Formats: sequence, C-alpha cells, structure tokens
Amino acid sequence: MGHAPSRARDPDVQGVVERDGVRLAYEVFGEGHRPTVLLMPTWAIVPSRFWKAQVGYLARHYRVVVFDGRGSGRSDRPVGARAYADVEYARDAVAVLDATGTDRAVFVSLSCGASWSVHVAAHHPDRVLGLFAISPSCGFPIPHHPRDRAPWADRLETQAGWAMYNRHFWLEGDYAAFLEFFFGQMYSEPHSSKQIEDAIAWGHETTPETLVDTTAGRLGCDGAVMEPLEPLCRRVRCPVTVVHGTDDRVRNSTVGERLAELTGGSLVLLEGAGHGPPARDPVRVNHLIAAFVDRLCPRTARTTWVRAARRRRRALYLSSPIGLGHALRDVAIAGELRARHPDLEIDWLAQHPVSRVLAEKGERVHPASAWLANESGHIEHESGEHDLHAFQAIRGMDEILVNNFMAFADVVRDGDYDLVVGDEAWDVDYFLHENPELKRFPFAWMTDFVGWLPMPEGGRREVELTADYNAEMIEQRARYRQVRDRSIFVGNAEDIVGDDFGPGLPSIREWTTANFDFAGYVTGFDPAALRGTEELRRGLGVGADEKLCLVTVGGSGVGSSLLHRVLDAVPPARRLMPELRFVVVTGPRIDPASLPRRAGVRVLGYLPDLYHHLAACDVAVVQGGLTTCMELTALRKPFLYVPLRRHFEQNFHVRKRLDRYEAGRCLAYHQAADADVLAGAIVAEVAHDVAYRPVETDGAVRAADLLAELL
Repeated sequence: MGHAPSRARDPDVQGVVERDGVRLAYEVFGEGHRPTVLLMPTWAIVPSRFWKAQVGYLARHYRVVVFDGRGSGRSDRPVGARAYADVEYARDAVAVLDATGTDRAVFVSLSCGASWSVHVAAHHPDRVLGLFAISPSCGFPIPHHPRDRAPWADRLETQAGWAMYNRHFWLEGDYAAFLEFFFGQMYSEPHSSKQIEDAIAWGHETTPETLVDTTAGRLGCDGAVMEPLEPLCRRVRCPVTVVHGTDDRVRNSTVGERLAELTGGSLVLLEGAGHGPPARDPVRVNHLIAAFVDRLCPRTARTTWVRAARRRRRALYLSSPIGLGHALRDVAIAGELRARHPDLEIDWLAQHPVSRVLAEKGERVHPASAWLANESGHIEHESGEHDLHAFQAIRGMDEILVNNFMAFADVVRDGDYDLVVGDEAWDVDYFLHENPELKRFPFAWMTDFVGWLPMPEGGRREVELTADYNAEMIEQRARYRQVRDRSIFVGNAEDIVGDDFGPGLPSIREWTTANFDFAGYVTGFDPAALRGTEELRRGLGVGADEKLCLVTVGGSGVGSSLLHRVLDAVPPARRLMPELRFVVVTGPRIDPASLPRRAGVRVLGYLPDLYHHLAACDVAVVQGGLTTCMELTALRKPFLYVPLRRHFEQNFHVRKRLDRYEAGRCLAYHQAADADVLAGAIVAEVAHDVAYRPVETDGAVRAADLLAELL
C-alpha cells in the first residue's frame, strides 16, 4: 500500500468486495472495539475521497469505514439505470459492512447517501446505530419557492425533464461546463475555490454515461425500481440527526426539515452554508458527528479539574514544521518568555523536524503531537527539481491542515492554557477565524511574511486565486479581530513587499503596518558572542591558509537537487581556488549517503546549531529560505542564495528583505546548471567585501515582551 503524503491518514485496510458482479472498493481506518462510523457514498460524481476532511479526525476516536459507491472511484461502473437504484446502494452498504466485519455502524451521509442510509435503517435496523444525514437529497414531494431552487433543479425532479434536458446535456453538451456550474452551486460560500477544484477533478473521474444511469436509477427511469422513501423514513427507529445549510442551492433545507420530521430526528441548520459542509465547514461538521456518535456510544474517560487558583501558568506553542527556522527563533523567544515568567510551563505541539530540535533543547513536546499529519512530507512530495509551487502546495495541504487543527482543538479543550502562540501555524489561525467560538484563550499569531503572491507563470488564474485567499484573510481579520490578541511580524515594516494583496485590495505594507506589531528579526543567537570558530574549522579539517564554503539547504528534503549541482561545481571551483574546502550540510531529511563523494568535500547530516558552522565559513551557498539567509546576513558572511523555482515567498518576500539588507547574491537555478558558472560565482563571493545593514539582536526580547503582556 503506497503512502500518500497529502492524506491526513493512510488506511489500515484496503479491500474490494464483489456483490452481484459489481466490485466495491473500501478502506478501513482504525481498529479495535471502538464504534464504527460508515461514511456513505454521495453520488457517482465524487468518490469517497470527498470525506478527506473527516477521516483523520474521526479515525482518532472511532473506527471508520469508507467505500466508493458504484459508479465512482475505484469501484465498478455497471451499465444501465437498474444498477443504480437506491436499493442497490443500500445493499452495497450492507455488503461492505459484512466484508469489513462490522456488525453495526453509525451511518454518516451527504446528499443522495441519506436516502440509501434510510433504506438500510428500514430494512436492516440491526445494522444501524444511528443516521447522521448532511444536506440530504431525498425525493420528497415538497413545494419550493422559485427563488430557492437552482435553475436546473425542476428539470432534475421530473422524469420528463431529466430525459429532455440532462441526458442530452451530459452526453452531447459540455460536460466540463456542467461540472463547473454544478459545483459552483454546491459550494455557494465565498472563497470556495479549492473545494470546487477538488470536486471538478473528481467529476472528471467518472463519465457522463454513468451520471445518466445514476440519475435515471434514482428517479425510477429506464426500468429502475424506485421505492417510495417517506414510508421507509417512518420505519426508522434509530436516532437521527439532520444537518442542512440554509444556502443549499442543490437541495433546499426544507428537505432536511422533512427528513427530520419523518424520522423523528433532530435538525441542525447551518446558517449561510451550502450543499457541501463537510468540505467547506469541516471543523463544525466533525464536532457535530463526534457529538452524535458519543451520545450513541458514550466513551469512558477520566478527567481532572483543577481549581483556577491552583492552576500553574501554561502556554501552548506551535512552530511551523516547514523548515527549521521557526524552531530556532521560537526556542529563543520561549527562553525570553520564561525569563519574564519563571513559573511558565510551555508545551509544544510540533512535528518532525521541529520536534527533533525541541527535544535537543530540552523542551517538552506534547504527546498529542503524534496525532499531527506531517506537513514537511507533503511539501517534499509536491516539490520537483529545485521547484516548489509553494502557494499551490499549501492549498493542496488542506486535508492535513484540517486534521492538525482538530488535534489542536482537542488539546486546548482539555489544556487550560493561559496563552497559545502560533508561529505560522496556518491551520490554527484560519480555522479559529472560521470557528471563533472555539477561541477560549489568549492567542498570538507570528509570521515573517504577509500576503500570498502569484508567480508570473501562473497567469491570470493564479492572480485571481492568491487575491481570493488574501481577501478572505482580510475579511476574517476585519470581522473577528478578537481571535488574535496579538499579531507579531518577525521583522520590520521596511521588510514588507510593496505589492497589493490583489486587484482592488489594499497595499500589503500599509495593511500589515496597521494590523501587526513588529518584533524585528529573531536570529536566536548573538553574533558577537560566538566563540571557537577557529577550533571548529580545524575540527572540519580546514587549515589556517584555506577557505571554507558551507553548503546547506535547510530542514526539508527539497534541496537535494541544489546539493548535487554544487557538488558538480566543486572540481572547477577548486581548480580556480585550490585552497577552497567544502562542507555540505544535508539537514534532517536528506540522507548524507545519497550524495556523491568529491575530493575536498565533507558531508554532514543534521546540525542542531547550524549557525556555529555558518560563523566558521568564508562563503556559503544556500537556498532562498529566510532563516539561513538572515543568519548569514547577521554574521556578515558572503553568500549565494538560489531560490526555489515558483516559491513565491523565497522569490518575492525573502528577496525583498535581503535586498533591503544589501545581503547575498541571488543566483537563478538555471544559472547554477553550468558547473563552471556556479564555480566562478562561488570563488568570486569568497573575495566579496560585505557591507550589509546590521541585523538587530534583540528580536527575541521584543517578541517575548509582546507575548508576556498577554500573560
């Protein structure tokens, strides 16, 4: 079973069950005697991956089973409407329960899956613990006001309308245009571009012919048998909860009201939500599902409550795992924070490679960190040869970010923290603004850049997407300023790019200046206090009359290509300057043994205090990451930096800052392809007499002062 880095959790079991000649693919997450949650298919237009924002969280608490409904995903696509009648989907669900050894389950459904779940509950009541139906798409004879219906909905509701319109449009019209229209209606909420993109991509995995058959089967056309649903609803005896958005443009919320009425269930209305709350409002939906399951199957737990007067002062610190720079500055800030509050206990919610740094510094990593899905692994998976489309990589990490926020929410719910600090913890900041009722603690947000920026090759589409993401953030901050008690920019106002957030949006610099406090840069060390560099050079085998070039690519595995190019440039560089020696630092996620050997080169793995080696070098070659570049700037070392291609932060935000400090020489990756050109650039930098602007050394102190006020 292959590992998918963008998934919050890999399945423990993958299998296929065959029923009446139709193969159904399923996955099981979790084991043991915990209650089972069955996530039902929705419609053949999307596979079970639709539930990606639910699986990671639910599988931490329950056993979870998902399967691709017939006509979707890895399951078969039988031909003919009869194969897609509601009763067939219901029988498929029972077959999956049998194949996975599941006696009973809580059925969680969306859209058409609600009807199929009702069929199972009516005909097999012993297999269903409860029904949790989201945005049910049930064929109840409910009158609708014309304003409440999508323009194509009436055509779908009648056999004649379906036969005249959709069959023709899907088979002979523009299927791609239909997908764009349909999912635009499904996700009616603003800023839903990622959810719409995912759904359109899934929609192209099936065929128009399959959609024709599935719709005919649901409506009782072309020989398919349709059992009236209302009598079946009245036979349901298990607990039922219906969740429906008031802005559902696919199925009006009156459908959900009717389902709750017929089954004697409860109704939860999501004001302003559309037809896809599991993807658009995953935190709220996850909590609602968990509350429903826990009512049916109460979990035994032992808790301890501490009187407020006896509680110790506690903080929870989150440090971005994408690279190691955040960890070093955050440890420095935490040390200064403890100096102001010696009684402060700090827990770290962190993952590799940050957790390795914290362990070596003697910090306490919260055990719930094991619940986090690895963000660095996803970033590396999304990268190419010195190429990382950073904006799209973050967008593609949505499933991981939901999972990690749910872990955070569980921790703070039980933690009684006096302060939460998030250093570029994007999930926490975003979902707290989306769910402000969960914010019950002082919260400080830290970042060293503001504003998603489009890369030129992304064209108009990327301009629109980055502007949409920026606009959503601006709207969140304007509406819920109380979510952040402090916004801290790690740097100065002059470091901020002069661009706008997008067409019609404010200036990034002006908006950030008005909405952030500035700590100055945080190096995590005092360059003037560094000692022993000559001894370190001798330990590396560098003689007094030799020059040392240090090559490092940060804490992720994205920099392997650059290391190979530098190693190719070593022989011509040493011909130009025979006294030149190289030390290559691979970091925690690149195996030193994977690199070729070169004369005059020493290869080292992870170094906990890399800045000591930076202080000992005569020149450096690095990626365009902010931390290492600014450490070299503070140490006043000549260096070449090679930004990752399509990495907007390195190419725009970091370069703007380095230009202000008049530090480093930027070299494009294609220029580094010529070993002689790269060698010449390295040798030229050795003799470069630097005249950088000084980097402040009190950044950690200033940041700690801002945080200490919240305690």
